[in-house]
Amino acid sequence: MQIEGIHHLTAVTADAPANYAFYTRTLGLRLVKKTVNQDQTEAYHLFYADAVGSPGTDITFFDFPAPPEQRGSQSICNTAFRVAGREALEWWAERFAAQGVHHGAIHERDGRLSLDFEDPEGQRLRLVDDGGEGTAHPWEGSPVPAGYQIRGLGPITISVRSHEPTDAVLTRILGMQHARSYDQDDVQIRVYAMGEGGAGAELHVAVEPGVPQAQPGAGGVHHVAFRIADAAYDAWTEHLRGARMPFSGPVDRYYFRSLYFREPNGILMELATDGPGFATDEPADRLGETLALPPFLEPQREQIERRLKPLDTGAG
Repeated sequence: MQIEGIHHLTAVTADAPANYAFYTRTLGLRLVKKTVNQDQTEAYHLFYADAVGSPGTDITFFDFPAPPEQRGSQSICNTAFRVAGREALEWWAERFAAQGVHHGAIHERDGRLSLDFEDPEGQRLRLVDDGGEGTAHPWEGSPVPAGYQIRGLGPITISVRSHEPTDAVLTRILGMQHARSYDQDDVQIRVYAMGEGGAGAELHVAVEPGVPQAQPGAGGVHHVAFRIADAAYDAWTEHLRGARMPFSGPVDRYYFRSLYFREPNGILMELATDGPGFATDEPADRLGETLALPPFLEPQREQIERRLKPLDTGAG
C-alpha cells in the first residue's frame, strides 16, 4: 500500500471562459471533463489533461467569483508540468513570448531544466524537463506539436512555515520518502518522493517561516491529490482512521474515489483512486464536449445548465 504519485491538482479561476481558452489553446491541454462542483453546482469544475485523461496529468479548476489570491505561506505555491527536453522548453519560451504570457528564463532547478510562467490570473506554473520518463499520450487535437506537449503534472511545491509537523504526516502517515533538500532563492526546499519517484511523483516543501499566510482566491490552488490504487482505497481509509488523522471519510466523486484531509499547516490534500476514470459517462473520443453530471445530479440538469456561463468550446 503506497502513494504512487500525483493524481491531480485543483485550482481556482474567476473567469471560466478565459481559463478554458488559456489551458486548451495556449497550453494545448485537452478538456477531458466539463462538469460542476458537486458541492456548489452553480460553479464549473473543469478538468484539463492529456489525450486520454490519465491520472497524474490533469489540472482542474473550480469557477468561483473570488478576488485574486494573496500569495503567502501555508499554501500550494507552484504547479509544474512535465515536458521532454531542452528543445521543448525553448519552443515554449518562444510561444510564451509570442503570445504575451508572463514567463521567466530557462534555468536549472533541483537538477532539472525548468521554465516559470503564469496564467492570466497569476497562477504560478512551471514547465520541467522530465527527461522523457514514463508514457506520454499526446492529443491530436492540440495546437502544440506532439513532441512538445505537456506530459503530465509534477513536481508540486507547497510553502509551510514549519516543516516538522508536515514532515511527520508525509513520511509516517503517507509513506513518502524525504529524498533530498536544495536551496532556491535563499529558501530551503525539501523533496518528498512517492512510489517509484521522478518528477511526476514528487512533492517539494518550501520552508518559509517568516512569510505571512496566503489568502485563497482566483489564481490560487485549492488542493493537491495523490494517486492510490483502486484496490487500496478501503485500506487507506482504515489507515487514516487508525492513525487518528482527521479526514473526510469516503467520498465518491464518480470518476474516482477520494479521501480528504489537511496536513498540520492547513493545506488541503486528497488521496484519489485511478478509476473508474473520465470515460465512465462519455465516449473516450468525445470527452469534455458536453456538460457531464454524476447520476445524483442528473435530475437537476436543467436548473444547473441555466446558471452556467458558455465556455465557447465549439461543442455543445
